[in-house]
Amino acid sequence: MCRYCLEWRPQSGAGSHRDFLLASGAAGVAAHASNYLAAGVAGAHEIPAETGKAGRKMLIRGGAVLSMDPAVGDFAKADVLIDGRTIAAVGPDLEAGDAQAVDAEGMIVMPGFIDTHHHLFETALRSFLADGILVNDGQPHGAVNYYEHILQKFSLAYRPDDVYVNELFGSLAQLDAGVTTVMDVSQIHHSPEHSDAAVKAQVDAGRRSVFGYFEGWGDKTKYPDDAHRLKSRYFSSDDQLLTMVMGGEIYIPGYENSWRIGRELGIPIALHVVGTFGMAPTFDELARSGQFGPDNIFIHMTGMTDLAWKAVADAGAHVSLSVPIEMTMRHGTPPIQKALGLGLQPSLSTDVECTMTADFFTQMRSALTLQRVFVNEAALRGEENLPPLLASRDVLRFATMEGAKGLKLDHKVGSLTPGKEADIILLDAKAINVAPLNHVPGAVVTLMERSNVDTVIVAGRIRKWKGRLLDADLPKLRGELEASRDFLFEAAGVPQDLFRA
Repeated sequence: MCRYCLEWRPQSGAGSHRDFLLASGAAGVAAHASNYLAAGVAGAHEIPAETGKAGRKMLIRGGAVLSMDPAVGDFAKADVLIDGRTIAAVGPDLEAGDAQAVDAEGMIVMPGFIDTHHHLFETALRSFLADGILVNDGQPHGAVNYYEHILQKFSLAYRPDDVYVNELFGSLAQLDAGVTTVMDVSQIHHSPEHSDAAVKAQVDAGRRSVFGYFEGWGDKTKYPDDAHRLKSRYFSSDDQLLTMVMGGEIYIPGYENSWRIGRELGIPIALHVVGTFGMAPTFDELARSGQFGPDNIFIHMTGMTDLAWKAVADAGAHVSLSVPIEMTMRHGTPPIQKALGLGLQPSLSTDVECTMTADFFTQMRSALTLQRVFVNEAALRGEENLPPLLASRDVLRFATMEGAKGLKLDHKVGSLTPGKEADIILLDAKAINVAPLNHVPGAVVTLMERSNVDTVIVAGRIRKWKGRLLDADLPKLRGELEASRDFLFEAAGVPQDLFRA
C-alpha cells in the first residue's frame, strides 16, 4: 500500500496495484508506515462508491461535453456513461439504469490533460531556478543554471526515498490540476533502488504514467542495461496505468546503446533536442543515416536544421514542446510554427517546476499566444500567405489527443470516445473567473486555471471530488517533502535563502 494512502481501490481486478507492489519488491524504498492517505474527507458520503471497478457504472449527467473526438462531437448539455474503467456512451439523456449519478450541471466535461515531459523528481526544488537559464553558455545571466545546479549538484544527492516523495507529491499536484497522464523524465537513476522508487511513486499516485528511464550518475548506476529488468518486472502487461519509455539522450556518450535497447524492448525512445546544448551536428548525423522513426519522442527541438526537421517529419516522429520553459530558460525560440508548417502536431509538456508551474492552463495559453504573436506580427508587416492562427481548440488538442498519440496511448485515452478508458476532468464553468459560459474551448484555454478543476477521474476511478483531492494526507506528505528539500540543499552545499537563488 502507498504509505500516503488510506486504502487501495483496485484499478482492474486481477493484477491490481496491491498485487503489483507485492511483486515489485519496491516497498523497501518506502519503509515508513502506510498511513498517508487521508480519512474523514468532508462530504465523503456523496462520492460515488467503488468507482473504476468492474461492473460499477457512473453517469456524469448534464455537463457541456467537449469530447475531442470529431466522430463523437460536442454537446452543450449531455451525459457520459462510465462502465468500470471505460467510457460506455456519450450523448444527451442517456439511459443508465443503476449507474451512480454525478451532477455536472455548470461543468465542462472533457478528457484529462496529457503531459509528455515532466521531471517529477525535482518537486522539492520548486521555484529555486525561477530566474535561471539552461546552461552557462558564456553569455550574461548564466551563473545560476539548470545543468550545473540541478543536474550536477542537487540530483547527485538524491536518495531513493527522496525520489519517492518528490515524484509522489508532484504527481498528486498535477492530478489535482487535471493532468491525468504524464511522461516522467526521471534523470535520477543512480542505482536500481532509485529506479524502483520512481516506479513505486508513480504507481502509488494512481494516475496514468509513462516511466521515462533516463540516465543516472555514479558508480551504482545500471543505466541503460537495467531497462531489461525494469521492463520485465514492472511493464510486462498492457492492462495497467504504467508504461515505459527509454531515455536516449544524444549528449550522453554511448547513447547508441540506449537506442538499441529501447528498440529491442519495443518501447518509444525519448530525448531532449536543444540547440543550446550543441546537439545539432549529432542530430543531423542521425537524420542523414535514417535513424529516426515513429517510436521517437523529440523534446524541445530548438535550434535544429531544416534537414533534421524534414527527417523528423518524414519519420513520423513526435515533437513535445515546453513553451514557457523554452522561452524563459534560453533553450531557443519554441519551434511551434516550424512543426505546424511541416504537418507535425506537437504535444505540450511542463518540463521543470524548479523554474515554472506544471499546470496545463499555463502551457495552453503560452502556446496559443506565442504562435499568434508570430503570425500577427507578420500580418502587421504586410506579409502574405500567412499560416492560420491557432485557436483554443487546437491547443486543447495538443494538450489531450496529440499527447496521447505521442505517448502511444491514443487507443486508450485523449478523447471521450466510447471504448476508451475514462480519464475525465470536470471543470467549473460557474466560477467567478469564467461565468457566464459563452465558448467552451475558449473558456478552458483563456480563462481557467487549476482552481476550476472540480473533479478528476482516472480509468473510471474518482481521484478528485468537488475540489478535494482524495486519498492523500497532504500535510504529512508535504512535511516529508520539506524534509527532503532540507536534506538536498545541505547535501548539495547550496545555502537556503528564501529571497535569492
